[in-house]
Amino acid sequence: MTLEQLRIFLEVAAREHVTRAAEALNLTQSAVSAAISALEARHAVILFNRVGRRIELTEAGRLFVPEARAVLERARNAAHMLADLGGSASGVLRVHASQTVASYWLPARLVGYHERFPRVDVRLTVGNTQSAAEAVLTGSAELAVVEGEVFFPGLKRRKVAEDRLVLVVGSRHPWADGRKIRSSDLMETNWIMREMGSGTRSAFEAQLINLGIEPQSLSVVMEMPSNEAAMAAVEAGLAATVLSSRAAAAHSFSGRLHIADFAMPLRQFSALYHGERHVTRALRAMLDLLGEPEPIFQDAEPRLTP
Repeated sequence: MTLEQLRIFLEVAAREHVTRAAEALNLTQSAVSAAISALEARHAVILFNRVGRRIELTEAGRLFVPEARAVLERARNAAHMLADLGGSASGVLRVHASQTVASYWLPARLVGYHERFPRVDVRLTVGNTQSAAEAVLTGSAELAVVEGEVFFPGLKRRKVAEDRLVLVVGSRHPWADGRKIRSSDLMETNWIMREMGSGTRSAFEAQLINLGIEPQSLSVVMEMPSNEAAMAAVEAGLAATVLSSRAAAAHSFSGRLHIADFAMPLRQFSALYHGERHVTRALRAMLDLLGEPEPIFQDAEPRLTP
């Protein structure tokens, strides 16, 4: 059994299609088929059923998937350690980030990191706070950068920045006139919310609880998987939403979004990494860079309209 055979097996298992797996691996179809056949013959096991022109995992194949992933993960960790022992930061650094962080805060820092450490191949995946943390826990990422107060057993957390939430409404909403919003008013409007697992949603729900409001008592008419989708929905209707001030400020010239006069708390952006895995030079360098002071940060809430 070779690492290449395992890599091919996992790609075919994920796609259940030899041709598509071959294209993804940049190999010929015959090479992929030969690797799977050799793996099955060597261990006298059938990993895939051939059903007409399709293939599908057998029960043995399904059981073997997590073991193959674990072996490849160990091999990647060993390669990272050897590269790390060789000198300056190099190799692959897999970063998962929540949407607000990835869209409005992280890109400039990734550019700066590449300028300092061009031998490191940074691979960014965007999700939400929950999925980013899970990627580090499972070993599919070395680093997560997320928003909000987050605590996951096994992960170490380092504060890297601050961010303020703001309450945003469209131009047709009654709150767009600049009136002072009271806590009790929050029950009197419809809401567009980010999806469960979003750091923005978690932070807002924590604020509601601090105000003595059950999050379930709000009239949530729609859940959106991104800041942009939430803002578009608010622009089009009479609902309210809560977003990062950075996301809202990026749309300040639309003339269709308004910051409602309601105090929202600061929250933290945090870097998460596994406490029991080797911290490579590449990861350590990224943690140091992310912890550097921000060139400019306006603590005041942005005003989207005069």
